[in-house]
Amino acid sequence: MRREVYLDNNATTPVAPEVVEAMAPYWSERFGNPSSVHRKGVEAERAMRAARATIARVLGVKESEVVFTSGGTEGDNLALKGVARALRRRGTHILTTAIEHPAVLESCRDLEAEGFRVTYLDVDARGLVTPEMVEAALTPETILVSIMHVNNELGTILPIAEIAERVKRRNPEIVVHSDGVQAVGKVPVNLRGVDLYTISGHKIHAPKGTGALIVREGVKLQPLLSGGGQERGLRSGTENVAGIVGLARALELMVENLEEKLAHFHRLRERFLAGVRHIPGARINSPEPSVPTTVNVSFPGIPAEVLLHALEEEGVFVSTGAACSSRKNRRSHVLEAMRLPPDIIASSLRFSFSRYTTVEDIDWAIEALHRARERLAARSPARSGRVQ
Repeated sequence: MRREVYLDNNATTPVAPEVVEAMAPYWSERFGNPSSVHRKGVEAERAMRAARATIARVLGVKESEVVFTSGGTEGDNLALKGVARALRRRGTHILTTAIEHPAVLESCRDLEAEGFRVTYLDVDARGLVTPEMVEAALTPETILVSIMHVNNELGTILPIAEIAERVKRRNPEIVVHSDGVQAVGKVPVNLRGVDLYTISGHKIHAPKGTGALIVREGVKLQPLLSGGGQERGLRSGTENVAGIVGLARALELMVENLEEKLAHFHRLRERFLAGVRHIPGARINSPEPSVPTTVNVSFPGIPAEVLLHALEEEGVFVSTGAACSSRKNRRSHVLEAMRLPPDIIASSLRFSFSRYTTVEDIDWAIEALHRARERLAARSPARSGRVQ
């Protein structure tokens, strides 16, 4: 059987066996609705309460500040639209970056249609915005700042704690949101000064359709959904108990022995980069600082989708960027924001690792890259050069 190497973990991850085991009872014998007052309901409610306590402990927040959602997109929508609509009388200015996930960018565009004014900060050549850049863009009308913690295409780590500190020093009433979907388990999470923080289960070996939004006490949100008033009235709808249990277990596993996991990721990244540097013309786009689980590389002269499918023939699965945008044939808005040349953008691939990725997987992927590139180069004029 041909070896398969999955290096698209920023798009989604396989569910961990321990997570499947933790969830199993809540699909069958403990299937109750947590709002029911009989024993089956109480069992489900207790499981949800325990999961909430675990997530709160891991992230260093209060249990009452954990609001369960269906994932990152809902969490981002609730954070941005909820705050903007709740605080409209205070101001109408929102500050974000040009490299945010589409869940944030499209929410901002929806809010612009409602009369809000949004500033999309440009990034530097490393894909970064600095605390100084954020502070300089604040106005007396600013009510919300939304800056992602880790970029999903590049792996760039944004200084969210320092940004939050700078914003709060300027005006403590400005709400600070961060999309932490690609950060949990890849960097230490410090939510000092952060009012809203989005996490998603399927990026950390929990099932799809699970997530949470951290909502600090005192932050006003207008709900997106009307209904039974679950989750402090912020997210009506019967809770996905099995998914919530799985999310908590996955989060617990991600931060367990985090230093060892990060060391493993760094070894994988260095081995991968060493291999890429021997591929003529390859250009590494991921900057420093970036998480060790994500490497964005361009192979000028070879369209990204063509190389992606050539790698798939070799049993290697990668991505051209954010999974939610890849089927729309859009150029990467992240790489465009970095002002990279069109041929670099059009030939970029994202390789992302998980704790199940091995050194042997990396070696296989590098060999597959060499074979695929040589095969494709034979069909078109050769390109040469050193890695940048």
